Amino acid sequence: MKVEFYKHPLGAEEIASLTEVVNSTFLTSGPKTKLFEAEFASMMGMGYATGVTSWTMGGFIALKALEIGEGDEVITTPMTFMATGNIIIEAGATPVFVDVEPDTGNISCDEIEAAITSRTKAILPVHLYGQMCDMRRMQEIARKHKIAIIEDAAHCIEGVRDGIKPGQASDMAVFSFYATKNLASGEGGAIVTNDKSLNDKLMVLRQHGMNKSAADRYSARFKHYDMETLGYKCNMFDLQAAMLLPQMPRLGERLARREYICQRYENGFRGVEGISFPVVLDNSISARHLFTIWVDPEIRDEVLNDLQDRGIGVAVNFRSINRLTYYKEHFNMPDGTFPNAERIGDSTITLPLYTKLTDEEIDYVIAQTIESVQKVSSEVAVAVV
Repeated sequence: MKVEFYKHPLGAEEIASLTEVVNSTFLTSGPKTKLFEAEFASMMGMGYATGVTSWTMGGFIALKALEIGEGDEVITTPMTFMATGNIIIEAGATPVFVDVEPDTGNISCDEIEAAITSRTKAILPVHLYGQMCDMRRMQEIARKHKIAIIEDAAHCIEGVRDGIKPGQASDMAVFSFYATKNLASGEGGAIVTNDKSLNDKLMVLRQHGMNKSAADRYSARFKHYDMETLGYKCNMFDLQAAMLLPQMPRLGERLARREYICQRYENGFRGVEGISFPVVLDNSISARHLFTIWVDPEIRDEVLNDLQDRGIGVAVNFRSINRLTYYKEHFNMPDGTFPNAERIGDSTITLPLYTKLTDEEIDYVIAQTIESVQKVSSEVAVAVV
């Protein structure tokens, strides 16, 4: 059997929505983008949403909207994709990494508070795999020290913790609509906020710093534009919005299916020697974006290769960021700097998780993973003897 790492759920409704845009006037930011922004903000329980071309550019202009730059520090997690740290550097600021909780992989609030200095301007938490960080406590820390919070909610559209969603206890939350995300348009992203002044800045920053979009300029009588600030080019366009809009009503049923798959995985792996997995807390609803297991770091890479040989698509989400050459060389973070993040990064195997997975495929992944871990473990043990 072959089980792909990911298969998207897009179909006839998305094609029809794209066709509608192709047959209309606007391919760039127009009525579909505006509609998506309104519906997405409402769905997230937020006042405003700004559509962008990617999480990366959304996170970057969120930092710029807060005027974070040279001389500033932003506290974040090493257990993340490299983009989280990269945008801080691109903004001219310094990323300050702190370790994570051993059972969830999410950033530790104890470590955050200990890392705050006079130069700290923001915290950038990552809701890993779809489970929210402790935003209630983080909000208390941020208010105490008068610093901002920008949430990396790339994994976490459907997430809830302590009764709140991403964005509701921070200045902004940034989402990804990358090809494998729970809400996907191939590429794309959005920033949500309850602060109108921040949203106004984001809308200008995403389009060169201009005070009027193409739709503003050409939907009625021509109006001259002005450039009020130095901006960038990362506005969501109607083809992206057209792919996203039909998916939004189905997010709930898709989450239910992924929850079912994850619980089947957890029941299959629970109690198996040599396999563990992150904890989902009782006060949380995880968006269940990724399902990862943890195995002995000494056998992890061999198990990855063996699973591929068995026809199972796998990945690693993520390596601790201090293991990456650029960060190791530029930020003096040798091995051992973040013991929890490094252990997780060296142990992680990401298994297939998407709504098209059949029960037969799920059971195959479970059985083959257990067999692979036991096989590789025994081979290593024999080699040591």
